[in-house]
Amino acid sequence: MLAAFKLIALGIVAVIVLLAVAWLAHTIGAFILEFYGAIFVFWVLFAVFTLYFFRDPNPLTPTGKNLVVSPAHGKVDVIDTVTENEFMGGECKRISIFLSVIDVHVQKAPLTGRVAYFKHVPGQFLSATRNDCAKFNENILVGIDSFEPQGEKVGVRLIAGLIARRIVPWISVNDPIQRGDRISLIQFGSRVEVYLPMRAKIKVPLGQKVVGGETVLASFD
Repeated sequence: MLAAFKLIALGIVAVIVLLAVAWLAHTIGAFILEFYGAIFVFWVLFAVFTLYFFRDPNPLTPTGKNLVVSPAHGKVDVIDTVTENEFMGGECKRISIFLSVIDVHVQKAPLTGRVAYFKHVPGQFLSATRNDCAKFNENILVGIDSFEPQGEKVGVRLIAGLIARRIVPWISVNDPIQRGDRISLIQFGSRVEVYLPMRAKIKVPLGQKVVGGETVLASFD
């Protein structure tokens, strides 16, 4: 009798689950059929935005000597002096660029040289609108030994943000790079910082919109 009751109980549970699945399928199916037009329009908008976000225009890279171009599209919202010991070895100038979700998110090499340092740092995903997010967020620090001028160092820190949770680097240590080469992709809103030697002369004002691979950030005159 106990075995029979167990089988009956399992049967009623199976019937309830089957009816629940059938009801959900009917309800969801009816919703989809009623709003299929709106769902398709939403998908089209999503597809268009995704294609726009992942656009990758060819930069018109300047050909002058001893120039450092912006590695990122975005807005310069910090220009200051910091201490960066890992690659720069001490005090250096910093230019920080905020990338919104409508900016191009492919980064370019700021100058011609060799990748001498590459370090991935796990971390949080705070909003990239915070200019101190590099202290907490996941990031990659790329150190470049310059070929022009010879012997200078420039650092680039790629920082993930609240929405951007993936950094895709296309370079590694000892890779040669040319000014304007594609070096990485940060998906959705993020931040990029450039570390320069103290003798570098900054050429951009605070608040300027910059274009990756094109806008001159600094020079070694």
